[in-house]
Amino acid sequence: MKTPSASTMRLATLVIGAVAVATISLKPGPVAAADDYPAVTYERLTSAQSDPGWLTYYRSYNGQAHSPLKQIDISNVKNLKQAWSYKFPADLQQGFEATPIVNGRFLFVTTPKDNVYAFDATSGKQLWKYEPKLGDESFKTACCDVVNRGVALYGKNVYVAMLSGEVAALDATTGTLVWKKQMFEPGLGYAFSLAPLALDGAIVVGSSGGEYGARGFIAALDPNDGKVLWKRYTIPGAKEKNGNTWPDGMQEHGGAPAWLTGTYDAASKTLYWGVGNPGPWLADLRPGDNLYSDSLLALDPKTGDLKWHYQYTRHDTWDYDGVNTPVLANIKYEGKDYDAIVHADRNGYFHAIDRSTGKLIYARPFVKATSVTGYSADGVPQQDASKYPKAGTTIETCPSFLGGKNWWSVSYDPDKHLAFIPALHACMSLSGKSVNYMEGLPYLGEGFEIKPEPGSQGYGELQAIDVNTGKKVWSHWTKLPWNGGVATTSGGLAFSGSLDGHLYAFDETSGKVLWQSPKLASGIIAQPSVFEVDGNEYVAVLAGYGGANPIWGGPMAKAAEKVPRGGTLYVFALKHS
Repeated sequence: MKTPSASTMRLATLVIGAVAVATISLKPGPVAAADDYPAVTYERLTSAQSDPGWLTYYRSYNGQAHSPLKQIDISNVKNLKQAWSYKFPADLQQGFEATPIVNGRFLFVTTPKDNVYAFDATSGKQLWKYEPKLGDESFKTACCDVVNRGVALYGKNVYVAMLSGEVAALDATTGTLVWKKQMFEPGLGYAFSLAPLALDGAIVVGSSGGEYGARGFIAALDPNDGKVLWKRYTIPGAKEKNGNTWPDGMQEHGGAPAWLTGTYDAASKTLYWGVGNPGPWLADLRPGDNLYSDSLLALDPKTGDLKWHYQYTRHDTWDYDGVNTPVLANIKYEGKDYDAIVHADRNGYFHAIDRSTGKLIYARPFVKATSVTGYSADGVPQQDASKYPKAGTTIETCPSFLGGKNWWSVSYDPDKHLAFIPALHACMSLSGKSVNYMEGLPYLGEGFEIKPEPGSQGYGELQAIDVNTGKKVWSHWTKLPWNGGVATTSGGLAFSGSLDGHLYAFDETSGKVLWQSPKLASGIIAQPSVFEVDGNEYVAVLAGYGGANPIWGGPMAKAAEKVPRGGTLYVFALKHS
């Protein structure tokens, strides 16, 4: 190890704002120093599954959010204690949705309004922070709170995509701005809220804006200077292939945002990216299948060219985004092996798709689903025509527009063949009304009211699903919505947090709660990450209630109205004698 310079040590021990609080003592180690930052290469990213850190949003390209670490296991997780915490400034009262990203001793998180923080992963010492101080126009067309879901690492930089339309590269050791690229003007319909994805010589981002008629896109930028390498709109133009699935002229404001981080198959060099709802919401105004809304796209990562697509919901009028994570999994279904993608969709179905062809293997409902009633043998969604409102009419359907599962990350244990899904049990009434596109204003044409799902035991359910069959193995019900993502480990554990302010450790096989954290400062809507430094395993999670539920949740928002606001980063480890 190189000896840190005096300036590096001053940087490493700088604490700005709130102070990290250590609650247990582990074996002392060196503080994260600039000279010790390991470069994040494409080779490291392709082998991230075996890395002790958590290098990318889903830990690895495959989207599995599964760690091979097993120091913390079903026998000793009861001894998990808080190692340190960091309370963010009191003016950040929105949703904390980022996954902690860890490289070596460096831990990175983002906050609402796109601030980026770097910490020493073991001690909690703040190393630096980046505050872009966005103008009010950047928040105007942010659909569902002014959130950010995290960073990408590549080389010696940290990359963040912001509500303002800017993508920024920061020096990972100092937080110094390296470059900034403006991808669109803020306040006119677009926003960025996702964690970028770093590939071989590219940083990939996708736009938000499905509620504002902003034509969705996916783009790749050069990591060195922000130059746009390629940009693909998610809706084909009128004269392009499948442009005729839209009425002429509506493609330009058709929504179909790409607002959640995709996944990547390094073996086949295929980028998988989910696409959201069409605009306006009222489908009666835009006859046709409306490609590629509510779809999974398989793309060439070097050009953005489309290899194939699969549409989960056709001619969507219920806001059943198809953005939820496409997780790479090897499954055995009805005696046949598949290289598959598994996906828990907003429309209430758990899908398995052949990832080389885009053909549906199976689809099973995991919550009550009445608008999409099933899938044909060739994978076409079957939809109830009576569940489409027209201007002046109202329908009732399940699930609600927040979906059977929203953006919250699933986790997949490839050894147990189990996927762990934070499911939402809510239905809705949906009323149609006329609407015209106006730049920067909501483009819906529907009103809505969320209602409890009839017969459910609550709003939230953490489910374990056998990916070889699509059948549920166990579940954990809660009265409050379960909005926390899941991280699993080879120690047999599934970690996920709840709006009740606890992080839980479940036995992957049985669903038994083996540990819960003390009451945290707020509810959890983010995904935990699991990492190892100096032989010690840690679990990190952001607590900070916000996001879509308090804005749009109706009775679910009412049920959670007493959940405290404000954000805190918590890191847990085993107590060592």
